[in-house]
Amino acid sequence: MIVLISVLAHQIWLDFYMGNFRIHGLAKHTLLFLAYGALGVALTLITVFVVALNSRTDLDVWHLAELDEEFTTHSDVASFSEYLALEDRLFSQLDKQVYNSTGPSENDKLNRYKRDSLADPKRWPTNWNRSYEKPVVDPSATVLLLHGLSDSPYSLKHLAERLRSANAHVLGLRIPGHGTAPSGLVEASWQDMAAAVQLAVRHLAEQHPDKPIHIVGYSNGAALAVHYALSTLGQAELDPVDRLVLLSPEIGVTPVAAFAIWQSRLGHFLGLEKLAWNSILPEYDPFKYGSFAVNAGDLSHRITAEIQRLLDKHTKSGQLDSMPPIQAYTSVVDSTVLAPALVDRLLNRLPAAEHELIIFDINARADIEHLIKVDLARMINALSESKDLRFKLSLISNRYNPNNTVVERRWLPSQPGYTDTAIDLSWPMGIFSLSHVALPFPAEDPLYGGVPTKPSPGVALGNLALRGENDVLLISPSAMLRMRWNPFYPYLERRTIEFLDLQ
Repeated sequence: MIVLISVLAHQIWLDFYMGNFRIHGLAKHTLLFLAYGALGVALTLITVFVVALNSRTDLDVWHLAELDEEFTTHSDVASFSEYLALEDRLFSQLDKQVYNSTGPSENDKLNRYKRDSLADPKRWPTNWNRSYEKPVVDPSATVLLLHGLSDSPYSLKHLAERLRSANAHVLGLRIPGHGTAPSGLVEASWQDMAAAVQLAVRHLAEQHPDKPIHIVGYSNGAALAVHYALSTLGQAELDPVDRLVLLSPEIGVTPVAAFAIWQSRLGHFLGLEKLAWNSILPEYDPFKYGSFAVNAGDLSHRITAEIQRLLDKHTKSGQLDSMPPIQAYTSVVDSTVLAPALVDRLLNRLPAAEHELIIFDINARADIEHLIKVDLARMINALSESKDLRFKLSLISNRYNPNNTVVERRWLPSQPGYTDTAIDLSWPMGIFSLSHVALPFPAEDPLYGGVPTKPSPGVALGNLALRGENDVLLISPSAMLRMRWNPFYPYLERRTIEFLDLQ
């Protein structure tokens, strides 16, 4: 940016004095003054920005570790078994470079990179940062599970267990860059992630060539699922998928993400490693990174842009009719992705088919709509009253019920009116909405759940809400108060099993 502004200012100066601008005297000097003034302001702002970012807390070994055993598009890996062998070497490298250098946990009992701390993933019977497979003898279908950005396979483990009990062969993929150290996302690309998805789908197709293949994707995993399905259209060498289930799907991200990479490049140019990070935070979660690399925001932007490119391509070719049916779940409020983009940039772009959108409304009995920044009722009405509804629409809400229980209000394409179905679930006290991260976790989850039925082997985050003075804790109040579990998870689980035509 500095170089660009300097070039522009210099070009203006040349144009003035080479006679390309027919402006003379005071006007010429005024414009020259304004050009260099703008350059000075820009340089000052950039300097302040760089100094502020570089004054943050120091990076640690888990921010700087270079784990070169990670899978990329250049890896010599031709099968999923080889992917798992590479993953074994990766986690051995993680132990040597990170865990062996961090020392004992006595003074840091909430650091996942300190052995025996409350956040150590090895406290759990299964290290859910790793890929896992749950086979059955004669499955009705195979299902690939794709977790979210900065996340791990833990996020979909409850669905994995339910799908297996419904006679599905399940594979939970650890997506490249995840489950190890936050530094894994500093250089990862969406192409690396997409290549791993292709390996996993091919593995399922080889295991059970006569069975349908479904993909369940959460957040960035949902974007990877949509990308894979679009990539198969007209491509005989890729195994087709039968159905997609998308949870809090990443279809649109904030426009600021498009500029994220420039912060990292500026840091590279200046030799300032902290500029590669949007946030540098404590690592107290055993299965999710606290710190967030700038590159992660950039790859989110790039994969969503690639989805739009493929939609444009297949719209012109007429191949979108072959897109597999989609069932998508979202909270009406979502601070991580642009929830309306799911409709505008995906569902409304697909031909009318068996697609379905399920929206979790806010808690109308919380009486906080006058405090919300957007008019949610107007958004919902605009969608439900559309005369060109191309997909089934369900709203899980208590705004139509005089008590706290929720109903499923459902609209069907080309049919007037709606139907209401009672759901034997209600909003817990003190909760006003779900969140982007809440959808895949039931109340009883020992790590994120609000009503865990079993104690966590280590840290429990579902009801974390420490009270005290402002600006004292390294964990922000917004992170502690964010809803981490879904009181309507049983509904989501049941509808997913029905949609995938399992037992």
